[in-house]
Amino acid sequence: MNLSGIIGYPVTPFSKDNKQVDLNNLGSVIDVLLKAKVDAIAALGSAGEAAYLSEEEWKQVAEYTVKHVAGKVPVIIGIAELTTDQAVKYAQHAHHIGADVIMLSPFSYYKLSETEIFQHYETVSNASPLPIMVYNNPATCGVDMTPEFMLKMVNNIKNANMIKESTGDIQRMHKIYTLSNGNVPFFNGCNHMALEALNAGASGWCTAAPCLIGDKPKKLFDATKNGDNEKAKTLFYHQYEFLEFIVSFGLAAAVKSGLSLQGKEVGNPRKPLLPLNKPAQQRLQSMLDNLS
Repeated sequence: MNLSGIIGYPVTPFSKDNKQVDLNNLGSVIDVLLKAKVDAIAALGSAGEAAYLSEEEWKQVAEYTVKHVAGKVPVIIGIAELTTDQAVKYAQHAHHIGADVIMLSPFSYYKLSETEIFQHYETVSNASPLPIMVYNNPATCGVDMTPEFMLKMVNNIKNANMIKESTGDIQRMHKIYTLSNGNVPFFNGCNHMALEALNAGASGWCTAAPCLIGDKPKKLFDATKNGDNEKAKTLFYHQYEFLEFIVSFGLAAAVKSGLSLQGKEVGNPRKPLLPLNKPAQQRLQSMLDNLS
């Protein structure tokens, strides 16, 4: 699959008591992303609180997302499980419901060796025909993969064919680009690095920002790809404070609070996560006013 552009990440709405997934409101969030002209939808990532969902809820969100998007754009399903068996189960389910790509993270309590990580990816690849986005996010998953190792997996595991880099280290993106001669698509997962990443050759930008600021990320992507560097720079710095804010305060909490400020109730993040406090909400409201 030739994936590029803005990959939009929906939050997972919950009922008022926080005990159930609110699928109707999930549809509304997906509609916001589609209106923001995203090029793909990625459910069950960090913003979607995948780690806080039961298996039944995870499957509900995955199925509903594919059904609601209805082929308008590709659907990516995030998988970050402690065991390979559970990752295989979810990968097979993603294929069964008609998803287009899986975004696979090596989530772990113990420090994993490269041999263990490679086997994890290879086993999932052998169990499902879906393309795999190799996702490196050590801040949340506890596993850090080097550019060299991720490229080794892309070169040797049949369905692994793209990379998402979220460490915030631009040198890793330069490494991926140079070591692969620009032939392996890689995606930026660090919001406040968007301009640098796109200029470094990233195929796209994975972000929950369009949930709150519409097509501004898409305009930044288009300006960069069209070689309009001054426009891209202006667009990026207009968004920069907001992008930094949603990362530093936690994507789920920040985006859910922002949607509430915009009159779209999607519930609170699931405990132990907490919604933004009043000063943070006021700061976010100010930024959203400036971006409207």
